[in-house]
Amino acid sequence: MKWKKFTLKTTTQAVDLVSSMFDEIGIEGIEIEDNIPLTAEETKGMFIDILPELPPDEGVAFVSFYLDDSQDVAGILERVEEGLNDLSMFTDLGERTITESETEDKDWINNWKQYFKPFTVDDILIKPTWEEIPEEHKDKLLIQIDPGTAFGTGQHETTQLCIRQLRKYVTPETVLLDVGTGSGILGITALKLGANTVFGTDLDENAITAVGENLEANGISGESFTVLQGNIIDDKAVQDAAGYEKYDIAVANILADVIIMLQREIPVHLKKGGIFITSGIINMKEEAVRAAFAANDAFEVIEVTYQGEWLSVTARKK
Repeated sequence: MKWKKFTLKTTTQAVDLVSSMFDEIGIEGIEIEDNIPLTAEETKGMFIDILPELPPDEGVAFVSFYLDDSQDVAGILERVEEGLNDLSMFTDLGERTITESETEDKDWINNWKQYFKPFTVDDILIKPTWEEIPEEHKDKLLIQIDPGTAFGTGQHETTQLCIRQLRKYVTPETVLLDVGTGSGILGITALKLGANTVFGTDLDENAITAVGENLEANGISGESFTVLQGNIIDDKAVQDAAGYEKYDIAVANILADVIIMLQREIPVHLKKGGIFITSGIINMKEEAVRAAFAANDAFEVIEVTYQGEWLSVTARKK
C-alpha cells in the first residue's frame, strides 16, 4: 500500500499549536523536523554520546503527516487549511506551504533482517535464526540471535569487545549479571561458554520477550536466565531482586554516561574479586570513564581493549 505524505513548512514556534490542531482533526502520528539543538537536560536524559551536527536554527520547521487512499484526503486537507487559518490569527505560521509526496508502506519491524548475516567473533559464530550455518563455520560455537525490537545482534564493535572479555573470564561456576541485556546476546554467550546462571535487567519490556525467544533458539532452559524490567541504578526493587555480593561477573554494554553511573552501583552486587566488563564507550569518552573508575575505591581497572572507535573497560572489585 502507498501512503501520501503531506509536509507543512512552518515556524518552530508554531509547531506545538499545529500538532495539537492536527490531533483534533484526527490525524494520527506526525513527524517534526527542525534544527533546534538539544538542551543539556535532553542530552543527559537520552544518554547521547555523539550529537548530530545541525545547520543553524533559522526558526523553520517541517511537520509531516500521512494519509492513505481509504481516507477522505480532500476533506482532511480542507480541515487542515481551516485550522491553519484559525491559527494564523494567534501565531506566525511562516511560509505555510504544504507539499505532497508518496511513500511505500514497508515492514519496518522486519526490514532490517536483510542486512543481518552470519558472522564470527574469533571462534564463535553468531547468526540470525532464519539463516543457515555456513559450511566453513560448522566447527564454531553457535549462538543464534533474533533481536526483534530489542537491541543487540552482536555485530557492533562494543558487543564483540564484551564477548571477547566474557571468553576470558567465564567459568562453569560463573553467576553473571547482565545490565541492559537487550536481546540477551551477552548473557546467552556466557551460558554457551559454560556460565552457571544469568540475571539480566533492561529498561525495555521487549527484552523479556526477546531473551525468552533467543534462549529457546539456542536450546537453553529459561531457568538459567532470569530477566527483569527496570533500572538497577536507582530502583531499589530491581537492586534487591538482583541480590548483593553474589555475582562473579557483571557485564554492561550501554553508553559511557550510563557506565559512569553504573560503576557506583555494581560493586555491591559483585563478590570480592568479581569482574565488571563494560563497553558502549566511544573513544572520546575514554578519559571520563577511566576517571570515574579511578575515583571508585571499590574497583581497579585491569584491562582496556579497543576495536575501531570503541573500547571496553574491565575492572575487578577489590
